[in-house]
Amino acid sequence: MDRRPSPLGGRKPRTADLSQFAGIDANALDDVLPPAGAEPLRLLIVGVNPGLWTAAVNAPFARPGNRFWPALHRAGLTDTLVDASRGLSEADERALLDAGIGITNLVGRATARADELTRAELVAGADRLLGVVAELRPERVAVAGITAFRIAFGQPKAVLGKQDCSRIDGWPPDVELWVVPQPSGLNAHENIDTLAEKWRAVVGG
Repeated sequence: MDRRPSPLGGRKPRTADLSQFAGIDANALDDVLPPAGAEPLRLLIVGVNPGLWTAAVNAPFARPGNRFWPALHRAGLTDTLVDASRGLSEADERALLDAGIGITNLVGRATARADELTRAELVAGADRLLGVVAELRPERVAVAGITAFRIAFGQPKAVLGKQDCSRIDGWPPDVELWVVPQPSGLNAHENIDTLAEKWRAVVGG
């Protein structure tokens, strides 16, 4: 799909810019997904929802200090270290899709913190994701955030790692489902190396 340009025209957001993106609705961030008829994705990555910096530049996991892109690169999922802090370049988007990697979110509304989301939003996000997965049929899906996953899919005892898909009504049995840690710098339990290890497990590396 065609991505919209960064609302800030390619510059990094200033602190004063961020507040205008709080609460932006389901269109806060464009997905990175293949066009209709393309080969199935190797991996569909699912964030919880866009942060304010991410919404400001229309690029996933864009805030400096987020360990997402460094962890993916260290795990070998990307050939180069993506810098999305000013927006996602066409070259980086194409490289992701060529590698069979797509990115979406459970919830489209932009917030400063994921814990600002309501249970209803997360449950609705799980329903939307089921539709996306049924349509795209990726080999595997990885949700980045265990707390949000538990709420969204009604799995209060879920732990990180590969999930039992039979517990989730409507989940295609041929699509693996994983949960990995939230990569934000706010998650003090993880670092780039531990996150990379978990991503390697997802793709069997």
